[in-house]
Amino acid sequence: MFVEPAIENIIFNYSEFLMAPTNLIIAPLFLFTLFSLVRVQEGVEDSGKYPIVVSTWPFLEAVRAAWEAVDKGFNAVDAVVEGCSACEELRCDGTVGPGGSPDENGETTIDALLMNGATMEVGAVASMRYVKDGIKAARLVMQHTKHTMLVGERASIFAISMGLPGPTNLSSSESMEKWTRWKENNCQPNFRKNVVPVDSCGPYQPKDNLGHNKGICSEANSIGTIESRTCLVGPHSHDTISMAVIDKMGHVAVGTSTNGATFKISGRVGDGPIAGSAAYADDGVGACGATGDGDIMMRFLPCYQVVESMRQGMEPELAAKDAISRIARKFPDFMGAVVAINKDGVHAGACHGWTFQYSVRSPDMDDVKVFTVLP
Repeated sequence: MFVEPAIENIIFNYSEFLMAPTNLIIAPLFLFTLFSLVRVQEGVEDSGKYPIVVSTWPFLEAVRAAWEAVDKGFNAVDAVVEGCSACEELRCDGTVGPGGSPDENGETTIDALLMNGATMEVGAVASMRYVKDGIKAARLVMQHTKHTMLVGERASIFAISMGLPGPTNLSSSESMEKWTRWKENNCQPNFRKNVVPVDSCGPYQPKDNLGHNKGICSEANSIGTIESRTCLVGPHSHDTISMAVIDKMGHVAVGTSTNGATFKISGRVGDGPIAGSAAYADDGVGACGATGDGDIMMRFLPCYQVVESMRQGMEPELAAKDAISRIARKFPDFMGAVVAINKDGVHAGACHGWTFQYSVRSPDMDDVKVFTVLP
């Protein structure tokens, strides 16, 4: 049984306490209080619900890495870093870590976030160049700055100055081949709208005539511009890893890592490093992770919505569905998903526009289990 040092001191001094005759009267109350303290410690350590790891998508090795860490006694923050780092090393689905999702210029950049649900501290990097370790860079921002997010090349300089390897070319032969094919297809589809290219791949200029939309993945209608983004977003172009961990002490942390949308405009930041969008955690409530069309989802902060709904008493399944439905009402063609987990270890997912899978490892499982959620 684990006993806090403070309780050990109480036990050690108990014999001295009893030597005073007047204290014999209150000794039973003292013993009851001491027993209650020990039981509280036992309850935290041996609740049976914790630890638990939840992640978007069937990123099994990432969940196993986080589970191995938290099961050994790592805190939730460090376990999240272990899990997301494993996914970055494995280049999960080509959308996490280096070597995937080239932008319009053929370059791969990294977005990542880390959030401590006990302290509400956040560290994040966005559009980070030349450094492959996104989640570790996010932790450095949390640990060694008073900021929440660093971006672009300056984020890279900071991360390298704090000891991460770099500068490194984050492109791969696969990403460059994908980019070359896209260029040969006149840079279509892309994320531009209401523009015309000087040649097939730009530079681009604003259009005078909004009705001239041939080849552009967007349409204007009478109530405004509503993007039809199905030609840009899919399961293998927006596979952010968003991971939540509850450690043995019941503390919660979340983290994300992604190389963003394929063929994005250089400098674009998605929802991955935005607290409340791709992930959110609060020790008193639980956590949420999200994946999908980040440009749309970040406008709604779905994970903040999920956690706040659970705070108000909603079960995870209802909270997840509610957050997704808020987006779908405004953008019926969007693709995205959230996974929610509350402090009791109850988890659920919700999605729109695609079939979603998320992974879980808990004390009652022999290995990672994958759950499938239908739209």
